[in-house]
Amino acid sequence: MRRKWWMAGLLQALAVWNIIEAQIRYTIPEELNEGTVVGNIAKDLDLKLSEVFERNLRIASESGKQYFGVDSAKGELVVNERIDRETLCSQSATCLLPLEAIVENPLQLYRVEIEIQDINDNSPVFQNNEKVLNIAESTAPGARFRLEAAQDPDAGSNSLRTYTLNKNEHFLLEVKTENDGAVVPELVLQSSLDREKQPALSLLLTALDGGKPVRSGTAEITVRVLDNNDNTPVFEKPQYDAQIAENTPKGAIVISVKAMDGDEGANGEIHYSFAPHTSELIQTLFSIDAITGDLKVNSNIDYEAGGTFKFDIVATDKGTPPMEGLCRVRVNILDMNDNSPEIVLKSLPSPVREDAPVGTVVALISAKDLDTGENGKVSLTLLPGAPFSLKPSISNHYTLITDQKLDRESHSVYNVVIVAADSGSPQLTSKQEIVVSVLDVNDNPPIFTQPFYTVYVKENSAAGSILCSVSASDPDQGENAKVSYSVLDSRVLDTPVSSYIYINSDNGSIYTMHSFDYEKMKVFQIQVQAKDHGSPSLSSNATVHVFILDQNDNAPAVIYPSAVLGSVSHQRMPRSAKAGHLVTKVTAVDADSGHNAWISYRLAEATDASLFSVNLHTGEVRTKRSVSEQDDSSQRLLIEIKDNGEPVQSTTVTVDVLIEDGFHEPVSDYRKKSAEISKKSGKITLYLIISLASVSLLCLMTFFILLVKCARGSRGSSSCCIRRSESGYKNPNRNLQIQLNTDGPIKYVEVLGGDMMSQSQSFGSYLSPMSEFSDFTLVKPSSTTDFTDTLNVLDASLPDSTWKFESQQVRDAVHFVSLHNFYLVG
Repeated sequence: MRRKWWMAGLLQALAVWNIIEAQIRYTIPEELNEGTVVGNIAKDLDLKLSEVFERNLRIASESGKQYFGVDSAKGELVVNERIDRETLCSQSATCLLPLEAIVENPLQLYRVEIEIQDINDNSPVFQNNEKVLNIAESTAPGARFRLEAAQDPDAGSNSLRTYTLNKNEHFLLEVKTENDGAVVPELVLQSSLDREKQPALSLLLTALDGGKPVRSGTAEITVRVLDNNDNTPVFEKPQYDAQIAENTPKGAIVISVKAMDGDEGANGEIHYSFAPHTSELIQTLFSIDAITGDLKVNSNIDYEAGGTFKFDIVATDKGTPPMEGLCRVRVNILDMNDNSPEIVLKSLPSPVREDAPVGTVVALISAKDLDTGENGKVSLTLLPGAPFSLKPSISNHYTLITDQKLDRESHSVYNVVIVAADSGSPQLTSKQEIVVSVLDVNDNPPIFTQPFYTVYVKENSAAGSILCSVSASDPDQGENAKVSYSVLDSRVLDTPVSSYIYINSDNGSIYTMHSFDYEKMKVFQIQVQAKDHGSPSLSSNATVHVFILDQNDNAPAVIYPSAVLGSVSHQRMPRSAKAGHLVTKVTAVDADSGHNAWISYRLAEATDASLFSVNLHTGEVRTKRSVSEQDDSSQRLLIEIKDNGEPVQSTTVTVDVLIEDGFHEPVSDYRKKSAEISKKSGKITLYLIISLASVSLLCLMTFFILLVKCARGSRGSSSCCIRRSESGYKNPNRNLQIQLNTDGPIKYVEVLGGDMMSQSQSFGSYLSPMSEFSDFTLVKPSSTTDFTDTLNVLDASLPDSTWKFESQQVRDAVHFVSLHNFYLVG
């Protein structure tokens, strides 16, 4: 057994498509037993032994019959079935069995050829082992008599080579080689025959092949010597050649043969017929007219069934005994383009990943046509519309490859139509459709139905209630399309957002973890992430803005008068007070907002209800009439403060008014000492102006310094402003506000400081000339905007009168402002 390896050369185009055009040829003799090893095909293909199974190495045969297989354990090519060379290739000089070795992942095709060598396993055979030859005794020496040729299916040196004849005194044997290489025996009469001496002769014809050892076949020839009808029919030609096209209609004349007989009468009448050894196939395809010698088409002639037919025709006269002559006929069949090309899938189309690079092999395809020549040349094309193309490979083999990027979301399945066309005339075509599936790749992130969600929730709502539901979809498939929801880490009021809300990872429903307080937090936002289950996973984000709606859950809080010494506020007034005299002013605030923060005042109880009244909106307590001598010197007032919410929230404050004789309020002193008061008031104003100027100057300097640093830092990757923001820098002096308010005998100073967008501090000092103490109130931290709105409401309710301070109260106010300015500036 011999093995040969040929490389077809460097074919760059096919190398790109990962198809190897190397040919492997093995040479084996015919008739090997099943299981015989032909060669180690895995080693010859440079495949590892593990790859034989993993990549599914298999053998495909163009003939459709699996003579060979692969031993996956050893990577060897083995014989599956006994091979008869004569059946495969008849008497062709070379017998090649083309195979394809196919491996997957990636898909590759290797061309393999098996050369089947002939062994001398057949002996020459005569169709008729006995032959009777009638020869007239008057036949002159030198006459030739053609004999039936033996048949040997072996080829090459093992085929029929010569003939021998046993020794005799009358005949010699001549062996003639015809144009097609056929060896034909002829008897030559060497000496005259004499019927009276020897009426019959027995000859032994032996056919010999060229094999080692030599095989032979014999036929016995009986020569009968006749005394009458001494002329045999003789054909005009010893061999007739004819050509007809396949599919020639029945009854058409292929050729006419003609023999002559020198006798007269019945001895000269000739009858034509096929030689006794003619095969049934020849007698089915053709017929011979016994009288005229016309050879006619008797059945459908198919070139693919046989391209050349050889047979003998016998001419027999009607003499007694009959004499016969023999001629050889060879009919060549011309091929016609009567077979449509055939498309053969060497491998089933492999599903293709949508991210497969251009040039990925999808399937191996071959084409064949039973016709020959131009009629058998086949080309394959694809109908347009699919992102694939055909790349020619070896010997009518093609690879179906991708020639564009694929997108499963737009096209998940392609019906690829392959068209095969031959080069004959008229041209014949055929089509075959294959289905190519596109496998999903996680190349699409989940997409939310909207990028922003707005949610409104009432404060004090029960924990566990649903805020909203977010939804995202993923156009991918399977696990790549499954979406899970989560909340990105962030902080609200220095608290992780996860302590406020919870999200269902499966359906995107967002729930509250506890109730919200509008007074502490009015709005916050959540970053929700939708992530698919692909590998690697993809995600996208959406923002949920949560607005908390105010509820009337806070009662009004009394700011003035402050009951620091108990539950009763003490005020003084002169007995000489007239109607409309301002006794005091009740000031309250409500931490709620909107309608819930609208405050009204009402005199709920009084020692003498006819003496006092309370303004509904301002909270001013004034006398309804002049104080008389009969009025009690101690009056107690119960003032109710209500908001405008639903349900209504209220609170009360008790004010004790002491009516004194001879009490002079600061207002009269002011009128008598206007110059002194004006001087003191001017000092306070001056102090406040200086404080405001200092703060303003500091803000301007800070702004200028920041501007210079930003200009210098613009050369870097980020601005200094951004770096300050990232480092958490905060300017406590931003939006600093100092408000001075007055209402008759009631004075208060407010200092507001902080960022408008963050928590701020609000400080207030309320001073009353009629109280025994100067009250200082530190209002709780809240947003500057909200508290400023509240104070604006209060400011609107205060009268625009001149401030009146006693000397001690002036010192207290200046000291208060100075302390707060020092804190804010420092």
